[in-house]
Amino acid sequence: MKKAVVLLLVILFASVAWADDGTALLKFKTMIAVTGPFVGSVTPQTPIQGVNGAGLAWMISEAQGELKSNGDLEVRVRGLVLAAGANAGKNPLANFRAVLSCQSINSGNPTIVTVSTDNFPATMPEGDAEIRAHIDIPSPCFAPIVFVTTPGPGAPRWLAVTGQ
Repeated sequence: MKKAVVLLLVILFASVAWADDGTALLKFKTMIAVTGPFVGSVTPQTPIQGVNGAGLAWMISEAQGELKSNGDLEVRVRGLVLAAGANAGKNPLANFRAVLSCQSINSGNPTIVTVSTDNFPATMPEGDAEIRAHIDIPSPCFAPIVFVTTPGPGAPRWLAVTGQ
């Protein structure tokens, strides 16, 4: 009997640890900046999973990040700056946000769920930023996408998105 109880406790603790161990849900080593038909000023707008692009084209030098199953999110961007115009090569924003977008299910129907971090500091004019935040991951979360967006409040407009 003691062995059965000990075995049950080991299985219980192992399953709890496994469920919340922070294993990688999504890792990325690239992001692509908003451009072309995804620029928010283009009509009609072409959102990605309901998130509109910024009003001007941007470019990015490098990015990487990880979303863990326990909701820990890390994103690092370098050189996220405007691509053209008078401020080309510069970041005019003091803050960015990160947004997670997932395909999910609500009352048996497919839906898109987006979850945003708070604002986090970005260097001006370099466009470098790092975020470490905890977010509530929708359940289920199919096809997770991470965006770097304009700061809040208000609806985010994406500057860069996971992909290449």
